[in-house]
This record gives sequence, structure tokens and C-alpha cells, in this order.
Amino acid sequence: MQLKETLISLWNSLYSGNYQSLLFRFIDEIEFIGSGREQYWNTEEWYKDAVVYSLYVDLFNTDFTGLTKKLDYLQNLGVNCLWLLPILDSPMKDAGFDIRNYRKIRTELLGLPESSPEDEQRKVFREFLTEAHRRNIKVIFDIAINHTSEEHFWFREARKSEDNPYRDYYIWSKTTDLYKEARIIFYGLCESNWQKHGDWYFFHRFFEFQPDLNYKNPKVLIEMTRNFLFWLQEGVDGFRADAIPYLWKEEGTSCENLPQTHTVVKFFRAVLDYVRPNTLLLAEACQKPKEVVKYFGNGDECNAGYHFPLMPQMFKAVAAQSNKPVVETLSPQVTPPIPSSAQWFTFLRCHDELSLELVYVSEEDRKYIHDNYCLKPEWDFRLGQGISARLSELMERNPLKIALAYSIMLTLPGTPIIYYGDEYGKLNDTDYYKEMIKHTGKDDTRFLVRGKIDWEALGKELSNPDSFHTKVFTKIKTMVNTRNRFRCFGRGDIHWIDVYDDKGEKKNEVLAFIRTYDNEKLLIVHNLSDREVKADFSQYALPEIDLLGQKPNIGENGTLSLQNYGYFWISL
Repeated sequence: MQLKETLISLWNSLYSGNYQSLLFRFIDEIEFIGSGREQYWNTEEWYKDAVVYSLYVDLFNTDFTGLTKKLDYLQNLGVNCLWLLPILDSPMKDAGFDIRNYRKIRTELLGLPESSPEDEQRKVFREFLTEAHRRNIKVIFDIAINHTSEEHFWFREARKSEDNPYRDYYIWSKTTDLYKEARIIFYGLCESNWQKHGDWYFFHRFFEFQPDLNYKNPKVLIEMTRNFLFWLQEGVDGFRADAIPYLWKEEGTSCENLPQTHTVVKFFRAVLDYVRPNTLLLAEACQKPKEVVKYFGNGDECNAGYHFPLMPQMFKAVAAQSNKPVVETLSPQVTPPIPSSAQWFTFLRCHDELSLELVYVSEEDRKYIHDNYCLKPEWDFRLGQGISARLSELMERNPLKIALAYSIMLTLPGTPIIYYGDEYGKLNDTDYYKEMIKHTGKDDTRFLVRGKIDWEALGKELSNPDSFHTKVFTKIKTMVNTRNRFRCFGRGDIHWIDVYDDKGEKKNEVLAFIRTYDNEKLLIVHNLSDREVKADFSQYALPEIDLLGQKPNIGENGTLSLQNYGYFWISL
């Protein structure tokens, strides 16, 4: 179906055939923008072969000039895609997810004064993109599509009067009786989804300074699509669509994952595919896999989505010293098949907490993981619904456990994400946490996992081969660069292996599987336990050196000795 027919069909589904002239004018606009689109095309399904590195520009290295200076560091690490955590203009009450202007990058990230000309601001970002692309590093960034900042022009206008043209860009009510079934997402931080303003209330799913947009107003859909188009023309390679399940609201529902939300996403995707094919649209849908897969559609919604349930189950597997949490989570009963063009994105840590929402974690698992990993009271987030701590802290600053966690993530199906600083074992930053409480007025313990990188201090640490940070960095860098040599990790099949010792006893503490793609066949073995394990791999021809440069300890009878938290990547 051609662009026009596709958009008309989706539009009519949402708006019952109304506002046709508005749509047709917008289609003309899209076709004009896309007239020279060939120059922007990306490689098909490039995101399947990516290793993503997520960072806050200012916390990573001050601004885009500082980030550009560190591109060689990232390339050396093996990174080939940068996910820029919120960079758009914002009051920064929610780390930039409260967007004030969708067409403007925060000037402090550009190293420019607020009064600098727009052309100069755009030039700085384009120069960064050019340098990243020169190193074959893709660039994607966050765009919150469910809500804006209360300081956004639309909302400043909307709150002026009931008859303001922008009033209907948001959701207003005289009472708080609407949408009673919509859960409070920031439980423990917000008391309601409604915020009083004069004689009215406005609706918000997140903080009270982030009013939700009203997609029942077709102008909102068009304006948000225009925001995507603006950045496509600047040269970005994709977008992380923040809070995607909540776009459409209907009375009497949970206001999550509604059919109209999927129609909105299809609209976005159709426009992106027309103007710049192979632009990544990444779904941030904090849901069970059976719900997330719906955001892939038939290959006509998001290209990729986060596998939220896998993250806590990897942590549970290490704590329980059992492969069952991972194997069960990736079984077809929990993780349904996805379209051939789609991809899961996997992570150990993201910009938020080790999330334990009951949306995708059982009460039993939540308690177990919380008991095993929330090692300090101040790490508690949302009254037990998450743990705010860096990976190195969760793994008790043990380089072996940190590397094991990364080996699991890097070898399972999907595209892996490295959270900035985790590659060298960055620790919680209490000073930054306290500073941000003063700035925002919110005791948001997620600020513990942020904080700036002190590159001078890190340089000294990494020059010492015996330092904690060097031990972590060396292991992760080796794994990432090795992973980049094989397409089976991002594209291939997985075959689970039951492992036994030489007495025939099953060893559930060993997570082992084979990854295959074309002529690649790799055996991956992990010891999830805190003790040495001997496992029978006599049916395989094991090499003297594995792909990571490690020497497997193989007995005469084909028994492989795995040190505590040890792992091997073996080419068969």
C-alpha cells in the first residue's frame, strides 16, 4: 500500500473519517520532505548487529564537544550505536523526559549560550553526527511522545483558558472520576493521575509536571510526527519512543496498550519508512513480552522493543544459581515469536532502576530479587517496585560477577545495551543523588545510578592493570569486540543444552546454549554459581583457547572445569 492510502486508512480508524483536509495537507508535506530521501537510507536491519551504548551527554563528558572527543574510546570499546538519553530542551525535573521544546537541544549540551543563533546550535549537533557516522556509529535518542513538560508552549497556552486553541492538546476534567482504572505508574512518588489547576484537573501518567498529550486531537498526532521528521532531516538514525503504551486513553480501560495506540504507532512508522527507510523506532513498553510483541505489529510498528522481563530474570539466575529463570523467560510460552525484521533490545541496567514492576514480575520473584539485591535501604525505589543501584553495586563490586552478567546478556538473542560507565564498573554516586534532590524536590533514588564520569581519575585507574575498574573494563571490552565478529548473536537461533556432570547429575547452575547463523556455530557456557563446577562436554570438540582468549580446563574424559562465575565462548 502506498503512503497516502496507508495514512488515510490509519487516520480514518482513529478519527472516523474526519479532518481529511488536515491529513491531505500533511501528506503533501511528507512527500515534499521525502523527495530526496535516497541520500538518507540506512542499511537494512542494521540494529540487529548493533552494540548500543546509552549515555547522558552532560554526565558522560560535559557536552557534545566532549562526547565527540570520546568517540574513539567508544569505538575502541566496540560500540557502534549511541543511544543519547534525553537531549531535548527541558526544565530537567525528570532527567529531560519533561520536554519543553521538541525541536531544540539543550544549549548547555551544545556548549553554547541560550541566546546563540539556531543555525549555530544545529551546526554543533550536525558536526557530532558527522564524526559519529564517520566511525560507523549510529545515533538514536529519546523522544517522549506521551507527555510534555508543563513548560512546553502548548501547555502554557492550554492552561490560560478553556477556549485556548491548545487546550485540547491535553486532557482536562472538572473531576478526577475519569480513567479510574489507570494505575499510578510512579507509585510512592505521585498520589494521583490528576493534577488540579484552577477549577480543572489535567491528566498525567508520570510526574505532575508532565501533562499527558491528547491524541484524540488529530493535531497532536501531526505535530508529534513533524517532530520525528525534523530530526530525520538532521540525520539521526532512530528514536527511542518513550512511554509508548499509554498514548491513547479510553474510559473504562487501563489506558494501556489500547488498539488506537497501535494505530498511532503505525502512523509514525509509515511516515518514517517513507522519508528515511530503516530508521529505528524502538518501543519503550514496560510490559510483558506478549504485550510488547504487539508493538512490532506485522513488521509495520516498531522495529525493536526492550525485553524488560529478561533483565530481572538474569539477576535472579545469578542469585538462585540456576539457569531456569533465563530459559523459561525466553521460552515461546513467555516470549512469543516476533516478525523476522523485528528485534529485542536487552540490558542489565538502563537509565532507570532494576525494575520489578508487577506488570511483568511475579510478587514472589519481586521479593526474591529485592531481598537478594537491595543491599542498602536507600536503593529501594517505588516501595519495592525497583532497585536503584549500579550493576557493580548490585554485584557487590565483584569483577567476576559483573563480567558473568555481561557475558549472559551479550550472548543471548537480541541487541545489547551498555549503560554508560558500566563497562568499567562505575559506582553509585551519592553526591549527585543529593544534588538532584535539591534541584528537583523529588527523592528519586534513580539519581544514584547517574552521576558524572571523572575522566582524569578514570584514566589513572585504567592505567593500573590491577585496579577494579581495569579488571572490569578489560573483560567487557574483550567480550564486546568478540561479539562484533559474529552475526549469530544478533540474528541467529538459540538451542538450549542440558548439562550433566560425569556422574550423570544434571547441573542447573550451568547456563549453556548454542547460537547458530549461516555457517557460524558457537557454544556458550556460563557457571552461575559461586563455586567451581565440572560439566561433561565430551560430545563437543573443545579447543585449547576459546574466542575470548581463555584456556578451558578440560579433563581426559571431556569434563570442562568452570571456575565460580566463569564462562566460555567456543566456536564449534
